[in-house]
Amino acid sequence: MKIAAIIAEYNPFHNGHLLQLNTIRETVGADEIIILMSGDFVQRGAPAVIDKYARCRMALASGADAVFELPVYFALASAEYFAQGAVSLMDRLGVTDVLHFGSECGDISLLQDCATMIADESDAYRRLLNHHLKTGKSFPFARSEAVKALSADCNKEKITEVFATPNNILALEYLKALRQQKSTVKPLTLQRTGAGFHADTLSPKELPSANAIRKSLQNAPGSAVSHLCGHLPDACLQILKENRFLFLDDFSQVLLYKLMQDAYLNGNFSRFFDISPALSNTISAKLMQFTSFETFVQLCKSKHLTYTRICRSLMHILLDMTQEHADRLKADGCGYARLLGFRTKNGRSRLLNTIQENAAIPVITSPAKGLHMLTGSARISLEADIHAANLYEGVKAQKVTHVSLLNELTREVIHINS
Repeated sequence: MKIAAIIAEYNPFHNGHLLQLNTIRETVGADEIIILMSGDFVQRGAPAVIDKYARCRMALASGADAVFELPVYFALASAEYFAQGAVSLMDRLGVTDVLHFGSECGDISLLQDCATMIADESDAYRRLLNHHLKTGKSFPFARSEAVKALSADCNKEKITEVFATPNNILALEYLKALRQQKSTVKPLTLQRTGAGFHADTLSPKELPSANAIRKSLQNAPGSAVSHLCGHLPDACLQILKENRFLFLDDFSQVLLYKLMQDAYLNGNFSRFFDISPALSNTISAKLMQFTSFETFVQLCKSKHLTYTRICRSLMHILLDMTQEHADRLKADGCGYARLLGFRTKNGRSRLLNTIQENAAIPVITSPAKGLHMLTGSARISLEADIHAANLYEGVKAQKVTHVSLLNELTREVIHINS
């Protein structure tokens, strides 16, 4: 049995994601596909447009065999930390043969060569990196220049492109994490086609970007999704139609309350994950100008603090994610595998049976039971996942009238029989 894994957000699931699943079946020959998916908050520092259970159903309806949740401390982090956590989870399931990911480059050999240089950090690489950083260059640029200088590849432009686009950068971090964690999983990449990662408009002639879909949902009245016909699989379109969409500004009130509470109780925000003293001071100085989540991010943004970095940092404060806990989790890796959903064939799942036999970490099917089972950093991580899910659910309930709050502790695993 050949098992492939995909690390994803599916925010939301669209035809580009379906193409990847089909490619894995057809060209890789995978018998089973595992999805390691972000929960209710995603890497760019925002809420997922629909909750993790709806996105899990989309993946299963489109051919995935099992969906596991990437813990929020990893899901809501930099590309490096995101990749480290996801690879840790994948490896500890103990069954994956292939990690499959998209990239703008599509050249696994070039990506691996670049990833090896940045993972191994030779003395020559470090000298070049520090030289460029001291001249005021950004870290991504400095890293790219160091790799180009040391590379035997005559096509330096290709290396520049590798370090310039988001999916390539994430691919490098996956490959670096695989190397650092001494994983035996084989990496494969599929070149992205269609709209670019940051494209914010939909075109009938090309595969959509998730960003363009989210923008269109934000501008659509109510839960209207008919304009997305042809961009999402039909089953996913129906699931999308059944849900209410959440965006950054829906969390404005709860963020303001949390910021004011911590400013009063602690005087600063330095205890939170990825909050530097400079950013803590900026948040404190700008706090009384707060009008909404998005406008506050713009107020705090600077040459050295990007929009995405500030979004993530504010989400860390909102979700009470501390630097102390993040450091423990980074050192320990993923301590459990939270199963969100799975698909059976004739009432059986060979994949889950194989995982149960080989996993190096507990497979959690009930959050309540998981809290009793786990200790140390694993329990801290699961508590953070539960808190994040309940906060998301609370904000969603505020936006949707006549909807009861669903407690994360009582949520059940999704099961589809095919």
